[in-house]
Amino acid sequence: MAGNSIGTLFRLTTFGESHGVAIGGVIDGCPAGVKLDIEKIQQDLDRRRPGQSAIVTQRKEPDTVEFLSGIFEGQSTGTPIGFVIKNANQKSKDYSHIKDTYRPSHADYTYDEKYGVRDYRGGGRSSARETACRVVAGSIAKQLLNSLQFNAYVSTVGHIELNKKYQELDFSEVEKNPVRCPDPAKAKEMETYIKEIRSSGDTVGGIVDCVIQNVPKGLGEPVFDKLHAELGKAMLSINAVKGFEYGSGFAGTTMKGSEHNDQFNQDGSTKTNLSGGIQGGISNGMDIYFRVAFKPVATLMQKQQTINSKGQKVDMQGKGRHDPCVVPRAVPIVEAMAAIVMADYFLHNKSSKI
Repeated sequence: MAGNSIGTLFRLTTFGESHGVAIGGVIDGCPAGVKLDIEKIQQDLDRRRPGQSAIVTQRKEPDTVEFLSGIFEGQSTGTPIGFVIKNANQKSKDYSHIKDTYRPSHADYTYDEKYGVRDYRGGGRSSARETACRVVAGSIAKQLLNSLQFNAYVSTVGHIELNKKYQELDFSEVEKNPVRCPDPAKAKEMETYIKEIRSSGDTVGGIVDCVIQNVPKGLGEPVFDKLHAELGKAMLSINAVKGFEYGSGFAGTTMKGSEHNDQFNQDGSTKTNLSGGIQGGISNGMDIYFRVAFKPVATLMQKQQTINSKGQKVDMQGKGRHDPCVVPRAVPIVEAMAAIVMADYFLHNKSSKI
């Protein structure tokens, strides 16, 4: 299987399956001498882990990271950072009913067609459990880029939308509610809706917004490796993501050029930031902001018609422990993937000129 790595200089390779012994990864390219706070890494993992509230999957996983190499006396050594997160609460029998059945909108069918074999326990390698490894690498990337600030939050759940610009929000409110929406009243509305969806055996999607602040100028490459292109690739690699837009995004198509252009101030900053902090594929020093759209979770606690490996029509119903809405737990994943991309380009930029 190819495609298990992201990044070039700061590079993460992950391994493992949802119901295997463990998941883990290797981080190449982290410079020596980066002071690493292991507790902060664990805190980011705790934000992603299952079982943390009544509106997420109730699988109980401590998600404790164990570092095997690359860190000595609290700092990176410059060698590969290897780590594992052991799986502690597998209930593989919850998936025995789909051993030969393809769940609608899952990777079951495509994995079988491509490889001729699949791990049906929780989706195996296609499970979102793999994203815990990304959070570890992203947390290390954040500590490498300690002057940058990464703030992601839930802006939409189903039809309920937070109609506020990020400049109006207090990011300290994000972790004060299980939805991770920085508006307390809107967060309560979203939480109630998710509980209603869950009680009906259904699921719902949503949108996670992310803001990166204190970004240096000059990150990104101007042709194929544009900064926004790599951010988009990183976000679209996250399970259940269906869309990515940065800056003015699709709304910019309704504007005139005279309305959309970001005019300069004398110091090189811009009066507006419809570019989303990126011009010509390169950061311009303004805030980078983008949105990531997540589909409804594919596993329903309702009966659905599907097919089995013989092509026969069969009925199936989800079992086990699943998120009714993925976006609350996706917030730290979005931050992590953004940090991995920014760390990679931060290192690239060290060789951009003499």
